[in-house]
Amino acid sequence: MIVSLVIACVGPDRAGLVSAISDTIAAHGGTWLESRLARLAGQFAGVVRADAPEANAEALIAALGALAGLKVTVTRGAGEAEPPKRRLRLELLGLDRPGIVRDATRALAGLGVNIVEFETELRPAPFSGAPMFYAEAMLETPEDVDVEHVRAALESLAGELTAEFPAGEARGVRVTAH
Repeated sequence: MIVSLVIACVGPDRAGLVSAISDTIAAHGGTWLESRLARLAGQFAGVVRADAPEANAEALIAALGALAGLKVTVTRGAGEAEPPKRRLRLELLGLDRPGIVRDATRALAGLGVNIVEFETELRPAPFSGAPMFYAEAMLETPEDVDVEHVRAALESLAGELTAEFPAGEARGVRVTAH
C-alpha cells in the first residue's frame, strides 16, 4: 500500500537542501510528485508531496525530521478530492497596501471559493517604482457561483481595481489597476 505525504520544510537557505530532501525520499522508496519551493527572506521554504510505501513511511518521516538545519513537518495526505467542477485562474495587480491579501481572500471565502494555489510578490511600478502587489491564484468555485460575482466581489475592494476576462476564455479572471 502507498501513502501520500505532504512535507513542509523551512530552514536557512543553502546549496544542497533540495538534493538532501529528494535523496531521503528516494532512499525510503518514495516518489517526489509535486512541490512548491522558494527562498523567502533568506530562508528555504518548501512543500513537497511524495508517495511512499506504507511500510517505509515512519522511517521516511523520521529521516526527514533529522535533516540538518531544517524544521520539517509531515502530514499524511487525505487522498484526492473529486476533480473540481470549475476552476478559475486569477491575477491581481494593484498598489500594495496593508490588508490587500486579507481583503481579497475574505471576499473569495465569502463566496465559498476555495484557493487551490496562491503565489504573491511585489513588483516595482513601471514609472514610479512604487511597490505593486501581484498575485496569481488557482481557484475552485461552487457550481452556483457566477464568475461575475467573483469579479464584482474583487472589484468592490478598492476603486482602482477592475476585473476582466481574457477574450473568449471564461476560465480566467484578471484584476488589474486602472
